[in-house]
Amino acid sequence: MKILVCISVVPDTTSKISIDSSKGFIDVQGLTYIVGPYDDYALSRAIELKESNGADVVVLHMGTSESEPLIRKCLALGADSAVRIDGIAKNSYQLAKEIASYVEDNPFDLILMGKEAIDYNSGQTHGIVAGLLKMTHFSPVMQLNIDGSNLTLEVEIDGGKAEVSCQLPAVLGCQEPIAEWKIPSMRGIMTARTKEIKILAPSIPSTQALISEEINETNRKQIMIPSDQLQVLVDYLKQDVQL
Repeated sequence: MKILVCISVVPDTTSKISIDSSKGFIDVQGLTYIVGPYDDYALSRAIELKESNGADVVVLHMGTSESEPLIRKCLALGADSAVRIDGIAKNSYQLAKEIASYVEDNPFDLILMGKEAIDYNSGQTHGIVAGLLKMTHFSPVMQLNIDGSNLTLEVEIDGGKAEVSCQLPAVLGCQEPIAEWKIPSMRGIMTARTKEIKILAPSIPSTQALISEEINETNRKQIMIPSDQLQVLVDYLKQDVQL
């Protein structure tokens, strides 16, 4: 079985995010980057499946050479090889197209990624990839078990969770508690140095450019409405619509 794990590289949640007013972009100076936490869950489950069922695990990332130390960390955790698409995606659709294009040339049985990246939180990429490849898709997946070509999943839904089953191939967006985060061993770190990171040029030229970024400040009204006075809430909402 071949498993593709798509990872994002995002600012550490402890980093202080600020905007460079002279450029209108996030000030990246001093930021520490990490593999997206939900992608970490996906990779950890892929490695567990490799250890229990036998699988070839490939990590895919679209980014610059600055991401390679984090890709090496994924290899140290147990991934067999990695691919870096040399470029920065402007949106979820472009990234999904790049992933789908790679998979069309290099088929996989299972594609795992986090349910969302924690920087833009769009949560769209896995669904678009599944649509482009015409694969079964579920997200967010909390448990994943494989028996031959059959998947048994626990998926979060509104108000609870559901157990579903489907056949490979599939694309899944993952979240906790699908697996426990792993820490690279010294042997894994040493072995990762010799594992391949294949560098590919983007297959789809981007026609978009990011001009500026800004944060929309929201002024909260700080009005507390008791639960037994819902009509007051309705009246406030009507006033906002009229404004």
